[in-house]
Amino acid sequence: MPSLSVLGADGKPAGTVELSDVFGGPVRVPLLHQGIVREMADRRVGTHDTKGRSEVSGGGRKPWRQKGTGRARQGSIRAPNWKGGGKVFGPTPRSYDKDMPTAMRRGALRDALTAKIADGGVVVVEQFAIAEPRTKVLTARLKSLGVEEVPTLIVVAERSAALERAARNIPWVEVETAGHTSAYQVMRHTRTVVERAALLALQEALGT
Repeated sequence: MPSLSVLGADGKPAGTVELSDVFGGPVRVPLLHQGIVREMADRRVGTHDTKGRSEVSGGGRKPWRQKGTGRARQGSIRAPNWKGGGKVFGPTPRSYDKDMPTAMRRGALRDALTAKIADGGVVVVEQFAIAEPRTKVLTARLKSLGVEEVPTLIVVAERSAALERAARNIPWVEVETAGHTSAYQVMRHTRTVVERAALLALQEALGT
């Protein structure tokens, strides 16, 4: 079973946390890939739209008569081969949502955390709280934990207005709760800073 060191508010070791075999299994790359592709697809809005020949304005009559002009026959100036005509097989509004069973989604998150723990990309803190909602305070706290300017995911047990306000001006920091963390978020960020309570909540949820 993996064991992780827990850092205190000053960035010094304050104990360890013993993890169960939930995060000790093999990483199933196909499942992890499927979970990430699903989330990225679900984030697509799908509002793209083009007009076909029946939707563009104009073209109510034949440009010229059928025979006798020496030119190719044409039925409308809004045909796809004309400038300003309709689009052939263009994109239309659609949903990109992909179905995935809950057990598979949890498995993808479990494998993402397992890979991140094995790679040494997880930093466990006793409690991640800042005194005031300032960006400078948050960056100083992360620096004390050994986290530089790399994509960082902060997983907390409960949302804090001060923490979210301080993090919104840092483009490489994202704050999320344990109940809403996804495999895509874990794999997208280089480092994951997680509270002890949030890690234990994830372990309990992913172990069922």
